[in-house]
Amino acid sequence: MATEQLREYLRRRLLNGEFNCEKELTLSLLSGKWKIVILWHLGHEGPHRFGELFRLFKTISTRILTKQLRELEQDDIIARIDYEEKLPRVEYSMTERGMTLLPVVDAMFDWGKQNMAYYAEKAREGSGKKARPARK
Repeated sequence: MATEQLREYLRRRLLNGEFNCEKELTLSLLSGKWKIVILWHLGHEGPHRFGELFRLFKTISTRILTKQLRELEQDDIIARIDYEEKLPRVEYSMTERGMTLLPVVDAMFDWGKQNMAYYAEKAREGSGKKARPARK
């Protein structure tokens, strides 16, 4: 990846030595409400077109999805493949570097799966309402 493509935010922090540790860099790369879920789908299901990703998330806007995809692309985590055909077609897929994040994403998924019921119960205790079952 060319250095000029790195997000300005990351470039500035890296050049100024503003990361306290490597974990902070990892969190900066994954920060964003939808990035981890996007990476899970691309890593486990393979390439997706924009519309396919958009339909996976009920509450995301096209602006936010576009922003999250651009950041992941700039950080060399995903690749945007533009098939220059008569009907334009663009796909997003994991890069080799992005695939190295998949075990982290999977560990987060597994942890959430193991602890969803605990936190749902805590939410019920605090609100007096019955929590809806988690979507699978």
